[in-house]
Amino acid sequence: MRVLAVEPDGAVALVLAAAARAAADPTVRPGVGAHLCNAWTLACALGDPTYAAVLDRGDLPFPDGTPLVWFARLAGAGTRRRVYGPDLVLDVVDAGRSVGVRHYLLGGSPATLEAFRTSLERRGPGVLVVGAESPPFRPLDDDDVAAIARRVVDAGATVVWIGLGTPQQDVLVDRLRPHVPAVLVPVGAAFDFIGGAKRQAPGWVQRAGLEWAFRLLSEPGRLWRRYVLGIPRYLWGTAADLWRARGRPALHRT
Repeated sequence: MRVLAVEPDGAVALVLAAAARAAADPTVRPGVGAHLCNAWTLACALGDPTYAAVLDRGDLPFPDGTPLVWFARLAGAGTRRRVYGPDLVLDVVDAGRSVGVRHYLLGGSPATLEAFRTSLERRGPGVLVVGAESPPFRPLDDDDVAAIARRVVDAGATVVWIGLGTPQQDVLVDRLRPHVPAVLVPVGAAFDFIGGAKRQAPGWVQRAGLEWAFRLLSEPGRLWRRYVLGIPRYLWGTAADLWRARGRPALHRT
């Protein structure tokens, strides 16, 4: 899997630059697909070639997850900080106010979506949220995706934040990308965290690479598979990558 060796400031700059291109020429297709790669997404990709292809077609595969940062250091890429979804949202919203970034929110329940939107507008006066929708809680067919794409285009959005969980949100980015001249960014639980529906792990827990334990204790019924099965699979893939690399950087620099 291809993952960019980029830190938070660089990720914000890349999203804003892509949004500026979309604003300059809204007829250009395809859009720009981002993916926030962490141990779980890569573990899923390791066992699912179709999903791996979805991630690899993306334009901006960011390293979201402390284990990926550790891997970057071992591989010689020098990355020190992960691109954390909730922080990416807030940083892009803040920096985008002065350049007219137009945000579209896609995901979550209606209540979660409204809380997320309200929090963004409260934290960043002047933020342009041009659309928000909670998609149906079922697999989306081609007509659903086409309808979403039309609404995003009609709203003139330049950044679309998607919160549907892994792997559904990454797949939707891939399906929307050919039809939407915007930056598509799947940020998962950021909708819940920023909207206040769920509590984030403390900063020291995140820096220690223990966010997985915090989230597992918070939602064991929903997340046990992600961590009990995902972490060993990720470690297996990482060990194989390091063995193949043998000193060559395994993460691409920007």
